[in-house]
Amino acid sequence: MQDEPGQPREGAQADGAREDGAANGAGEAGDRAQAGSANARQAAAGALTIERLYGSPSLDGPAPQNLKFSPDGTRVTFTRPKEEDRTVLDLWAMDVADGRTYRLVDASALAPEERELTEAEIQFRERARITHSGVVSYSWDEAGEAILVPLDGDIFHVDVESGETRRLMQTEAFETDAKVSPGGRYVSFIREQNLWVHDLERDREFQITQGGGGAVSWGMAEFVAQEEMQRYTGYWWSPDETRIAVARVNENPVMIVERFGFEPDGFTVTEQRYPRAGTANAIVDLFVFDLQRTIAGEAADTARRQVDLGDNNDIYLARVDWSTDSSTVYVQRQNRQQTRLDILAADAATGETQVALSEEAETWINLTDDFTPLEDGGFLWTSERSGFRHVYRMTPGGELVQITSGDWVVDELSGLSADGQTVYFEGWVESPLERHLYAVRVDGESPPEQITEGQGWWSVTLGEGAQAFIGTYRDPATPPRTGLYTGLGAPIAWIEENALDADHPYGPYRDSHVAPEYGTLTAADGETELHWMMYRPDHCTAQSPCPAIIEVYGGPHVQRVTKTWTPLRDQIYAQAGYVYFKLDNRGSWNRGHAFEAALHDRMGTVEVADQLEGLDYLQGLDFVDPERIGLWGWSYGGYMTLMTTLQAPGRFEAAVSGAPVTDWSLYDTHYTERYMGMPQENRSGYETGAVLTHVEGYETPTLMIHGMADDNVTFDHSTRLYAELQRRGELFEMMTYPGQRHGIRPPELQVHLLRTIRAFFDRELASDEVRARGE
Repeated sequence: MQDEPGQPREGAQADGAREDGAANGAGEAGDRAQAGSANARQAAAGALTIERLYGSPSLDGPAPQNLKFSPDGTRVTFTRPKEEDRTVLDLWAMDVADGRTYRLVDASALAPEERELTEAEIQFRERARITHSGVVSYSWDEAGEAILVPLDGDIFHVDVESGETRRLMQTEAFETDAKVSPGGRYVSFIREQNLWVHDLERDREFQITQGGGGAVSWGMAEFVAQEEMQRYTGYWWSPDETRIAVARVNENPVMIVERFGFEPDGFTVTEQRYPRAGTANAIVDLFVFDLQRTIAGEAADTARRQVDLGDNNDIYLARVDWSTDSSTVYVQRQNRQQTRLDILAADAATGETQVALSEEAETWINLTDDFTPLEDGGFLWTSERSGFRHVYRMTPGGELVQITSGDWVVDELSGLSADGQTVYFEGWVESPLERHLYAVRVDGESPPEQITEGQGWWSVTLGEGAQAFIGTYRDPATPPRTGLYTGLGAPIAWIEENALDADHPYGPYRDSHVAPEYGTLTAADGETELHWMMYRPDHCTAQSPCPAIIEVYGGPHVQRVTKTWTPLRDQIYAQAGYVYFKLDNRGSWNRGHAFEAALHDRMGTVEVADQLEGLDYLQGLDFVDPERIGLWGWSYGGYMTLMTTLQAPGRFEAAVSGAPVTDWSLYDTHYTERYMGMPQENRSGYETGAVLTHVEGYETPTLMIHGMADDNVTFDHSTRLYAELQRRGELFEMMTYPGQRHGIRPPELQVHLLRTIRAFFDRELASDEVRARGE
């Protein structure tokens, strides 16, 4: 569930809540007027306002997204929000030779009024964290002559030289997951739960699979694959485009959860296949289709082969890749307990498999996208078998060679040099707070060489043969700036300099910006070092201590303390006079597997203990008022807010819990069982980790928020807690968002969410001085 792989998503900076008049009573109008006058005063003083935070253009500047090299290396393409509407993306390009930047696709011109999304597409975008509209994805053909753009439920083919655009189909059905085949002759897509192929040369469509519909689909990723495995597709082209590996998903065994989508003018009931912890998963099979035989209409027994995934069908199909010569399909098969991951090498012609490599762990195996086939028949791999994720090479003879080592973490593989002798990766060699690009020889006989500079966070797209890369850099004082660099890290040209000057969208607010401070403290175990970051307004002193707010996530696979351009939402609190604090407790990401696995089988325990250490630290600072500290979080952070305040009654003055898990038996299989095991086998862990187990500790005034159509952390997580608190006669506030899911997306509702949270904390925490400053 997460913003990142597999946890209840963070989502807070994009999530919001609709104020509930019944819960907040007569104070709503007064709070609204007070907040409005406060924002007016802040704007006049050059301070950031909530309305401007979510307005257009984006305050982060014109930061490019979805960056790619053209296949011939002559262009860089990217999506960028419209200046007049930051929620809509257009497709742009830069010519490498002269640095000229121009718009390739105007989303509004192609689809002036986009069709209403289908429920399946809405769910997919929610799973993939796609928060924009317009050109949200695109792909190049192999020749570098055309780009494929899915838009308005159909697919557009764009000639990059002429700019000519043609709509490949115009159907009532939604075409999704469109791809250009490796050779560029075909466009594949999903229509009505089946895989189709469009032959560009003959301008004809062919249906590849049959029988998709209802609980059965072809070429699509099931719920947990999308939400928790970050696998968003269910089909894979061979490099020579003669075959396609296609997953068949049967969701009939999966329990149906009735999800009530409450809207402002009514409600819908969706019967969602949602595999709750301990219940049955979908059955997933894999087939390899011979494209020409399938197009020719040959019988299934000659046109396709089923890949042997073993006798046990209670497994996860985690990843699928092809060998460079198209003869072998590599399948990552994960057991239900997620303690074993096998890489199966399948003969594409017969479907027969053998195990090429296995990973085992007493806790769990984290998935990656790092499998990289090599021309010699071996492959690159990353593994946490040493306790920290590092790079390995499997030789054609079956020998596993470790390339990197040390008490630091490789994040992801970026690519290979032209001669195949150097591996490039992104990771954290020097500090877990800074992310850089590194190069290391495949023989593993020398340490990694850092390519990028600065004391911040890099995201990199490597060009063919590592001759050049696209790099985006950000740090606490620098919004995202993107450039083209040589393989050695020398700058070639800006793609978007995004200089934070007076003309930048954030320029008017620079003087009010509060810079974060960083430090460490010791975890509750008395020995582990934890990283924190804090915003301290200048006026907060020993003579005038300020209230403080702790923002928490706390769950696995997420890191909140980094030296990057942090969410400007943080500035709203700091500029209002709050000390704003974040701590990465044990169980969070990027400190090695043992650090993350500290919460194994016992969620809601060690994370809580560490956050209370953070509270102790804050209360010991002379510029913090120890009696006025609040706590808030979204998703796992909402869960942590409840678990921490309930297990430490009286320690916090106020709390806000957004979209919280309240009972892990209600959450999905792949995420929950990874960390907690099966409910039938860890009853005490599930009981201890349930919010209702600790509800007798309710004492902290709490605002609870949830989207009423949430299909990730379903609304009944919150309603069960509401009912129990009401039964006990406890008073609390709540905010619900009709029609909104786990992420509250519309900008006007994001404004409302932050105003709601701010108003609550101001009522519960702020001193007269803070109110006089702007509230």
